Amino acid sequence: MIVIGWQEHIDLPLLGLTNLKAKIDTGARTSALHATNIVEFERDGVPWVRFHTKFNDDANDVDVECPIHDRRHITNTSGVPEQRIIIRTKFRLGAKLWKIDLSLTERTEMKFRMIVGRTALRRHPILVNPSKRNLMQVAANSDHTQRITK
Repeated sequence: MIVIGWQEHIDLPLLGLTNLKAKIDTGARTSALHATNIVEFERDGVPWVRFHTKFNDDANDVDVECPIHDRRHITNTSGVPEQRIIIRTKFRLGAKLWKIDLSLTERTEMKFRMIVGRTALRRHPILVNPSKRNLMQVAANSDHTQRITK
């Protein structure tokens, strides 16, 4: 069993995003990533999305393009349902790497530009210690990454 804190630094390597400060939010079902300038387009008949993301920590501003995986109605922090674009990408927490679905939404006013919801964690042997944070920092610097594809 891996114990993580309520806040961790994570990577989204396929999106070119590393060392992102994320809140582990087991009260949220779906993970969310801060995105602005969201533009949908087609590439070879496949729906794609282009968006800009910016973090207040050490991460750089990035313009990202990736295929759209899904669209879902998600209840936002204020309790209002909204339809969001969902992308699927790789997620690294410490030395573990697996697929994750992310909803794209404007989180400028939020303290955390990314939240990791319980669906992203549910098939992995992870416990969240709500009194700790950044327990995976040492593992994140490891050269050995275990790939999980479930």
